[in-house]
Amino acid sequence: MYVCHTYTHVPSPAGPAPERVRIMTAINHSVCIIGLGAVGLPTATYYQSLGCNVIGYDISRRAMVRARDHIPVGDINEISSDTEVFVICVSTTLLGDEPDVSSVKDACIRISQKFHPKLVSIESTVPIGTCRKIYDLIFSGQVNLVHIPHRYWPEDPVRHGVSQLRVAGAVSRESMIEARNLYSDLGIPLLEVEPIEIAEMTKIAENAYRYVQISFAEELRLICQRNNVDFNKLRIACNSKWNIEIPEARSGIGGTCLPKDIRYLINAAKNRGLEPDLLLSAIRTDKKYVEEFMKPLIFA
Repeated sequence: MYVCHTYTHVPSPAGPAPERVRIMTAINHSVCIIGLGAVGLPTATYYQSLGCNVIGYDISRRAMVRARDHIPVGDINEISSDTEVFVICVSTTLLGDEPDVSSVKDACIRISQKFHPKLVSIESTVPIGTCRKIYDLIFSGQVNLVHIPHRYWPEDPVRHGVSQLRVAGAVSRESMIEARNLYSDLGIPLLEVEPIEIAEMTKIAENAYRYVQISFAEELRLICQRNNVDFNKLRIACNSKWNIEIPEARSGIGGTCLPKDIRYLINAAKNRGLEPDLLLSAIRTDKKYVEEFMKPLIFA
């Protein structure tokens, strides 16, 4: 059984403007951001805005061209060998219904072949057990490694951007100290958890929970339709209770994160002989919702 010890490091609320000025003049970390997509590019831009010496890298030439207008980019072989920190923000996907983290492993292999950084921070979403395997098999236990899954919402980058509270797990005490020092300098508060598997599970549990919430709303909307009840009015009425927050039911659960991450959690259950009925039902509900509610509207 994993035991979770939590420690919160949050910048003092007093005098936020002077604190930002202090940070702006003190940071001089050299950082390579690997993966310059929807999360990696804002991360790189944020680090650079605070004075870090940032260079970005992505295997996608399109991403590199897009990033070039915001931050310096370069070939992996041209990145300085004394780069202190590598932050991995590459996308993870599914291969069928199975997790595919080959992009994270590939990034770590590239790092291990040339660099000896003070810290490697994996911010990409990964299944439980991934970070320890990377630490043991790719880095041979010779690097400080942490997992700090990203929390980034592009629709509100001010309140829900790079600098919001993050969960942090580490493979060692020394790794956490290095991460604490870096992210504190960056003004990013950390909720530290132990062991690192807690951090891995956090991101996929958060998104699976959201998926289940939305699928409930979708099924409720179908039930309302069959009973000639206005779903939106019902939702407003229910949400007037202090502990109820039914989300909207829109056009099905899309995007890249929620449909992927619920599969990661399902995989974690099945690998240990557990059939996650609720999670599987949520996927079936979303599929049924799209078929029964959305398609008639599209083809009407």
